[in-house]
Amino acid sequence: MFGLNWKNYDRPESAAGGGGAVVKTERRPRIGLALGAGAARGWSHIGVLQELDARKIPIDVIAGSSIGAVVGGCYAGGKLAELETFARSLTKRRMISLMDLSFSGAGMLAGSKLRDELHRTLAGRRIEDLPIRFGAVATEIGLGHEVWLRRGDLVQAIRASYALPGIFEPVRFDDRWLFDGALVNPVPVTLCRAMGAEIVVAVNLIGDAAYRGALISDLGGNGDAPPTAKKEEPPPPSSEARRLRRQFLPGANGAPGIATALLEAFNITQDRIARSRLAGDPPDVLINTRLAKIGFFEFHRADELIALGREAARRALDDIAEMAALERKLHETA
Repeated sequence: MFGLNWKNYDRPESAAGGGGAVVKTERRPRIGLALGAGAARGWSHIGVLQELDARKIPIDVIAGSSIGAVVGGCYAGGKLAELETFARSLTKRRMISLMDLSFSGAGMLAGSKLRDELHRTLAGRRIEDLPIRFGAVATEIGLGHEVWLRRGDLVQAIRASYALPGIFEPVRFDDRWLFDGALVNPVPVTLCRAMGAEIVVAVNLIGDAAYRGALISDLGGNGDAPPTAKKEEPPPPSSEARRLRRQFLPGANGAPGIATALLEAFNITQDRIARSRLAGDPPDVLINTRLAKIGFFEFHRADELIALGREAARRALDDIAEMAALERKLHETA
């Protein structure tokens, strides 16, 4: 059972006042949390953080990619509760209302409504001033560079990290145009370690059966069979909302909308990249959430996702304690 008391070794060392002898205390390892990409499934990160907080497990470093940067940035800024309230308030209709069509040609959505929500919560916050070390991953357009955002405006960094190509407009950050960090580093273990984490706990949102490689040799001869019609919900009244529904929701024959097709293709690639990166630089503890039945656009299912995140974190508590105890012994013998 998980029973490590983190308060027993929560400082590197302390000195007695008035010229007294130096009092040694047990040094606890710096713990980093790498929060992975995964669109709506990222609400489960809220549950993971809540469970770690409930168990008094200190987090010294947070690195996030895409939705992981959203949740990680809010946690580092002390605004996780506000993000949870926002996530639980989402319905299908409200999600449509937050989507503002872009006419720039750089993406389907301008993202200004989501930006305004972030500004209401995190306005004026700079990454270097946060009480917890935080970094977001983004991808530089054209060059494919992996960019680590560890200084500057917090909201801009978060927006750059989730700017999914084709869906959101790219974000300009320090004279660079940036897209979603999941293109290069979906679960940023490397960034966590670069920021000083000695134990890295990674949360992978797409490590389930949904994208395991399989070969389908032939499809049956039903190509000319008429598709089975599906009953659609009544469309919202505005023409913009109807257009968004056509792009994001399945059609009458079940075919994915263009946004869903983009996201699914992106996530298949992301899954392959994540597997490669995690194999090359594995975390000390890997939390694989069980989210295969929840779609990447189902932001309205925050209640379920947060609960699943807490459950996933509970399964990893013993592993985290074991790694902390091992790291402590290594410091004692060094």
